[in-house]
Amino acid sequence: MSTAGTRALIVVDVQNDFCEGGALAVTGGNAVARAVTGYLEQQSDRYAVVVATRDWHAPLPDTNDGHFAVGAEPDYVSTWPVHCVAGTPGAEYHPDLLLPASTVHVRKGQGRQDYSGFEGQVVGADGAPLADVLTAAGVTDVDVVGLATDHCVAATASDARAAGFGATVLLDLTAAVAAPTTLRAVARLADAGVGLTTSVPTG
Repeated sequence: MSTAGTRALIVVDVQNDFCEGGALAVTGGNAVARAVTGYLEQQSDRYAVVVATRDWHAPLPDTNDGHFAVGAEPDYVSTWPVHCVAGTPGAEYHPDLLLPASTVHVRKGQGRQDYSGFEGQVVGADGAPLADVLTAAGVTDVDVVGLATDHCVAATASDARAAGFGATVLLDLTAAVAAPTTLRAVARLADAGVGLTTSVPTG
């Protein structure tokens, strides 16, 4: 297992619109926000870096990348209801998610259909990609938590592995959209060498 000085925690999209009551709610989102906060309080020494990602979409009609469904029902595969519009309450982190002051913030979906945090833009990093920011901090391994297991969490973990990091998803600190897509996502992650475990040590 990697030491604390080489590991990062990536908290994916724990935003109001993805939690109960939001525009694109995931059942269990509120509980994930609280659980991640509790985990950070207990395990802060484990991580050299904490990263938090969030969707940050332009409003219609400026959003023209096809991510939002326009004139038709969303298919919940490649088109979605309007959500996480930049500067709106729905795009803010859930109020129960308490992050360290040193957190690295990533905004994604700015004019593109970004799912992975590694596709987004690191705030205040002059365009440096997340992989470079993590490498510069000495990070070799990442744990991924947040929303949703079968979409942005899976994409972030997969891209972390592809970028050369050891990657693990802490499944009890995630919530999913649907069981079938989660089973497929978990199988793809396992095939890619991503670890799948929980935040509670075993053995």
